[in-house]
Amino acid sequence: MLVCLGCAVFTVIPLQIGPLQPDADTLSRVIQGIAAGVGFLGAGEIVRQSSQTSQRLEIHGLTSAASIWVSAGLGIAAGFGLWQLGLIAAFLTFIVLHLFKRIEKAN
Repeated sequence: MLVCLGCAVFTVIPLQIGPLQPDADTLSRVIQGIAAGVGFLGAGEIVRQSSQTSQRLEIHGLTSAASIWVSAGLGIAAGFGLWQLGLIAAFLTFIVLHLFKRIEKAN
């Protein structure tokens, strides 16, 4: 929730302090900065470790990292006032996470 809120705030700031119509370069830089920063945050969520029993490399946290990244996208959409896009994306995210959790438990 905090990632989504932060992204929305960072998106709204240039819209509020800039002229009536901020240029596309400024807004694209804001989105690029958010995506890079949140990508770094998501990379920290992924833990790479070796299993003691099998000695195979395992990667954990990909779903959490992807969820953080989607949360950032939802925040950007909310910050730009694209509530329809945000609502549809949030619904699809919920469906994907719920559906794949069921598939994972079935296997």
